Amino acid sequence: MTIKTEPPASNDAQGMTIVARTQGQLVRRRFFRHRGALVGMILFGLVFLLAFSSIGFGPIPGWWDKPWTGSGTVVDRGRPTLSVIPEFLGGAGMHLGEHPFGQDNIGKDYFAMTMRGAQVSIIVALTIGLVSTAVGTVLGALAGFFRGKIEAVIMRFTDVMITIPVLVIAAVVGSATGNLGPYFMAIMLGLITWTSVTRLVRGEFLSLREKEFVEAARAVGTSSMRIIFKHILPNTLGVIIVSATLAISSGILLETALSFLGFGVKSPDTSLGLLISDYKNAMVTRPWLFWWPGLFIVAIALSVNFIGDGLRDAFDPRQNRVRD
Repeated sequence: MTIKTEPPASNDAQGMTIVARTQGQLVRRRFFRHRGALVGMILFGLVFLLAFSSIGFGPIPGWWDKPWTGSGTVVDRGRPTLSVIPEFLGGAGMHLGEHPFGQDNIGKDYFAMTMRGAQVSIIVALTIGLVSTAVGTVLGALAGFFRGKIEAVIMRFTDVMITIPVLVIAAVVGSATGNLGPYFMAIMLGLITWTSVTRLVRGEFLSLREKEFVEAARAVGTSSMRIIFKHILPNTLGVIIVSATLAISSGILLETALSFLGFGVKSPDTSLGLLISDYKNAMVTRPWLFWWPGLFIVAIALSVNFIGDGLRDAFDPRQNRVRD
């Protein structure tokens, strides 16, 4: 005899069928109903696609024919050839031209330089966010679960790190590791920006370690590591994911500040912050050399922040506006 099963559902007083959803389905619905998060995700995706597809990355070639390291003859004082004003409105029509973002002092194509700067800044920000989140999660989990001396040592060290301005520590680290490449510098910066994640994860673990399902796991002899990774950590993923997103946004601003001050990415490589630093004196005479990298910094930081806001609202259990 074959038994047919139906999806779990219930009927309310008016006869309407209510289909149960999993937590993952609820999170997805809340996220995709957040307009700011959708706009941020689309904007970040466009910037990412433009930066990595235009000039290529590593051995993968791009569709833009001018390298970011090349030089040439400066044409019309290096003015941008990009035009977005249609001809019927008195413009030159929509076209990119030879140098859509203009040229620098020695004739380098500024579009290619900006795309390379965006690549480095995005990778550095992602690396900082991932490393700081991983370190903060491990330390916060250990402090919140084991308590006692382990918690005291970790949290006192965290308090000491918090009292020192991040920019000061980052400047020292960037100055010491900038010549080793931007990616090594990003890893080192991630190792000093974990404090906020640690405190958040510790707070979640302190709350969850007293729940009934943890006590039940202890009662049947489950090991501490299994309780942490199997029972408690999955319930803190919302906080961790949101913290990682905000750490990425903070990472690109930190890299920009360090490179602008001369402690971040070093020449011959470049980043958005380094481009602003190199051409800050041209803001009055040739403002496009300043505004293009600044525009990409704002676009990346805002889009990641919008995504973080959407994730925060999606993981918040108090959100109950999801409807069929």
